[in-house]
Amino acid sequence: MMTEQTIREGRTMAIVAYFTFVGLIIAIIMNLDKKNPFTAFHIRQMLGLIILLIFSNLTEAYINSWLGTIFWVITFVFWLFGLYHAIKSEAKPVPVLGEKFQEWFQNIN
Repeated sequence: MMTEQTIREGRTMAIVAYFTFVGLIIAIIMNLDKKNPFTAFHIRQMLGLIILLIFSNLTEAYINSWLGTIFWVITFVFWLFGLYHAIKSEAKPVPVLGEKFQEWFQNIN
C-alpha cells in the first residue's frame, strides 16, 4: 500500500523514468537507495514500454512496416498513458500489458 507521502516523494523520479532510456536509468539509480514503491511501479511500466518499442521496431524492420507502425503507435499511446498517470500521482498500469510488466519485473524495487 502506497501512502500519500510515498507517492509525493517518488513522483519526480517516476516522471523522469518516462523520459527516454536515459531517464529510466537515472530513475533506477536514484531509486536504489530510497526504494520508493511508486517510483519502482513506474520504472517497471517504462521498462515494459521500452521492450514494446524494440518489438515494434523489429516488427517494422523484419516483418511488416505497417504492423510495426501500428505497434509503435500503441506503444506511444501507452507511454502517454503512463506519463499522464505518473504526473497525476497515480499508480495505474498501462492497458493490457501493465499488470504483466509489474509481474515480469517484480524484482525491480
